[in-house]
Amino acid sequence: MFDTLAKKLKNETYLTLETTPPHEPRFAPIVEKIEALGLHEMVDGFTTTDSPLAKMKYNSLFAAQMLQQHFKKPAIATMSMRDRNKIALQSDLLAANEADVRAILALTGDPASISDQPNTKAVVEGDSSLLLDIIECFNSGIDYAGKPFKIHPYPILAFAVVNSYAKNAKTLQKKMQKKIKHGAKGIITQPVYDVENAALLLELLENANTECCNERKRAELILGIFPITRLRTAQFLASHVPGINVPPCWIEELRSASRDGMEKEYEVGFTLSKELFENLKKLHPKIHLMTANNFTLAKELLLPPAVE
Repeated sequence: MFDTLAKKLKNETYLTLETTPPHEPRFAPIVEKIEALGLHEMVDGFTTTDSPLAKMKYNSLFAAQMLQQHFKKPAIATMSMRDRNKIALQSDLLAANEADVRAILALTGDPASISDQPNTKAVVEGDSSLLLDIIECFNSGIDYAGKPFKIHPYPILAFAVVNSYAKNAKTLQKKMQKKIKHGAKGIITQPVYDVENAALLLELLENANTECCNERKRAELILGIFPITRLRTAQFLASHVPGINVPPCWIEELRSASRDGMEKEYEVGFTLSKELFENLKKLHPKIHLMTANNFTLAKELLLPPAVE
C-alpha cells in the first residue's frame, strides 16, 4: 500500500484528498460520505488533519486507520508538535506502526493560544523537524535516544508542508531544504492559486534538492489546492492566512459575481477553481485536494471536464 503511494509520488500521477476528523466521537460518517460519493475511486489516498487551529477533534491516527481499513488505500496521518513531547510522539508512532498507519505528515501545529479549550498549554519540544528526525531514527531501527528496537519498525513515509508564497522566494527554498535534509519525501504546499506560482515552487524544490546533494533524500513537491467558491473565503485567505496568495483578479471576479447572487458567485468560483485544477494537473500531476470536508465539491472538481 505505502510502496505504491511512494512509487506514484516519485514517478506517476498522485492525488490525495484531505479529511478533517470532526468534533465528535465518530469518524464513520465521513467514511460513509466518501464512499457514497465514490470519491475513494477517484483518489490515490487520503490525509487526516490533527486538530487544526488547535480546536479539539477526533484523533488523526485513528481516523487514518479507519480510512485504510475501509478503502484499502493509504492515509497520511498528520501529527502536530504542539500536543506531544518526544515520549508521546514516539509512543504514538510505535502503536501506529503496528496498525499500519505509516505515512506521517509532520506539522509544528497552530498555536495553543487560539484553541477552543480553556487555558490550553502547548507541549513544544521543537518544530516539525524533530518529528522528521524521529521518523528517520525509526526507519533505522532505533528510537530518538539511539536505543535499538528488538523488532524493526515497518518503514514510515514522511511528509512535510511549506507555504505556497513568500515575498522572498529564497526563504521558501531554504525551508524546503531544511525539510528535505530532515527526511521528508513529500512536501505539500499551502493552496496554490495560479500556474506561475506553481512553476516557481517546482523550480525552488528542484534547487533545494540539488543543494541537498543526496539522491536518497530527494523530495517530491505536492501542490495543494483549495477550491474557492465564495468571495468571503477568498477575502479571508488573502487577508488572514500567511503564506497564501489569492490573485486580485479572483477576488474581483467573485465580488462582481456576488452582486448577482450566491448561485452566480458559486458558479464563477467553481469555474476558476476547476480551470486551475486542470492546469495544475498538466503542469505537475501531483496534487493534494483540500475542501474542508465539502466532499460534494471535491467530486465536482475531480470529475472529467465536460466535452464541448
